[in-house]
Amino acid sequence: MKSITVFTPTYNRAYCLHQCYESLINQTNSDFLWLIIDDGSTDDTRKLVSDWIDQGKVDIKYRYKKNGGMHSAHNAAYDLVETELSVCIDSDDFMPADAIDKILKKWGKVTNKHEVAGIIGLDSFKNGKIIGSRFPEGLNESTLEDLYYKYKIKGDKKLVLRTEVVNQYERYPTFEGERFVPLGTLYLQIDKAYKLICLNEVLCIVEYMEDGSSRNILKQYLRHPNGFQFARLNAMKFYSYPKIRFKNAIHYVSHSIQLRDYSFLKKSPKKLMTLAALPFGIALYCYVKYIVKK
Repeated sequence: MKSITVFTPTYNRAYCLHQCYESLINQTNSDFLWLIIDDGSTDDTRKLVSDWIDQGKVDIKYRYKKNGGMHSAHNAAYDLVETELSVCIDSDDFMPADAIDKILKKWGKVTNKHEVAGIIGLDSFKNGKIIGSRFPEGLNESTLEDLYYKYKIKGDKKLVLRTEVVNQYERYPTFEGERFVPLGTLYLQIDKAYKLICLNEVLCIVEYMEDGSSRNILKQYLRHPNGFQFARLNAMKFYSYPKIRFKNAIHYVSHSIQLRDYSFLKKSPKKLMTLAALPFGIALYCYVKYIVKK
């Protein structure tokens, strides 16, 4: 069995998926499986992947599923992962040639594997510029929350998670008519029980596509209010930092207004904070509606 699974959720990305494929066939360490979760594509993705499987240059497992959004594709991947580690590389991203080797060498040196959730590494742009900031020198392990709010790390980072840890938690929920739940809801729960090993190396090269969710976040707010409301409840429950909990309370109010969920205060794990956030949440809801309509 391989040591790590690279899983890639994809939806109608046949035009750019080759970047990820080419980066994987060029890896200096082949001790990995590429798991492609096709989230209901209607383009040539299936044929493209079939051709790659026939070429035999990399071990590939392909699964097609009904379109359900990124979080449902992650659920499908986690249900299929059998290796000790897994890492998600999005369909418009790819890996440096030595990324797998760096992950496995770092993991091989970890002596407290059962106490940590995995590894956190860096993302970069194609020009080599690190997204956000590097980890502080000498910081060997940390929670994700502390990295961002104690050490003030900026920018997206790449998580390599232990399968045994991921399987301790429920999969992302699904809501009828919606196709988005923020992936951080799982990571935040893991964060309460485990730290991550910090690796100051680029593991993923990122390209933010115009059709990617990060480009359309305000529209996502309105399209998937149940998914976001769930995430805000989760954040108020698990975040340690009061400012971050209050920010999420504001968003929680906004999503609840859209849903006409008049029991939102009763459901909140931080009722007084949610009450204080009420005027700000109303203002946010009005702002999002105004911006999206423009």
